[in-house]
Amino acid sequence: MAVLMKGAEAAAGMKEALLAELAAIRGRGIEPKLAVVRVGARDDDLAYERGIRKRFEGLGMAVRVIVLPEDIGQDAFDAEFAWVNGDPQTHGVLLFRPLPGGLSDANARRIIDPRKDVDGMSPINMARVFAGEAEGFAPCTPGAVMELLRHYGVSLEGKSVAVAGRSMVAGRPLAMLMLAANATVTLCHTRTRDLSAVCRSADIVVAAAGRAGMIGADCVTERSVIVDVGINMGRDGKLCGDVDFGEASPLVSMITPVPGGVGALTTSVLARNLLRAARLQI
Repeated sequence: MAVLMKGAEAAAGMKEALLAELAAIRGRGIEPKLAVVRVGARDDDLAYERGIRKRFEGLGMAVRVIVLPEDIGQDAFDAEFAWVNGDPQTHGVLLFRPLPGGLSDANARRIIDPRKDVDGMSPINMARVFAGEAEGFAPCTPGAVMELLRHYGVSLEGKSVAVAGRSMVAGRPLAMLMLAANATVTLCHTRTRDLSAVCRSADIVVAAAGRAGMIGADCVTERSVIVDVGINMGRDGKLCGDVDFGEASPLVSMITPVPGGVGALTTSVLARNLLRAARLQI
């Protein structure tokens, strides 16, 4: 039977180190503070916001949410974001994306202080990640995948990995992090020819394409380690991933559930990034 890789267990394993780092930073007179910028009230944004509040409250860390109206204009949004970014009492900034109503996040990505960019949206941080530099902030989702594999003792050294998904918030930066860990990575997508064969040949498969059930029994073997990053709404109205869990789980060695897998760990990675950001600003 497959080992279930649960995000909550990995998050519990991170807690002691996070609390120790928080105490060390407070010892230098700094109270790390995260600012979350939300435009409107999308259900997925609200769910992530609740998760952040719960995790940060459990750690005793400060978070404030700046809520902007969904009909805000581009100039007003840019001005509000610039104000949050420039606040000296804010050590990390997280912007919920994509923005609604045709708003662009281009200026926000350009002006955000790379030291406060705790979700890796700055071109500077992205360039550092793609260059394999440890100083850059990667987006929290790829960071959570790496932490989950580490917690469950899955080494990437010399392993073959198929990453199905090429977004700049998940697939591409994750491929770079895995390359830096000496994995051999194939970056796939929904138009990859014979995707199932590519996945079967890999030791580790990461599903991050945003298509429910795209990874099924034909994509896995008994040695497969399956990490599901997808968050979708199934036909039954329940959350599901990019992996057909019912098909794949009896056939593989390790797998993440949805919900309860990678998503349950992202807020802990966000907290770790905030502490790193505070260190950089001391």
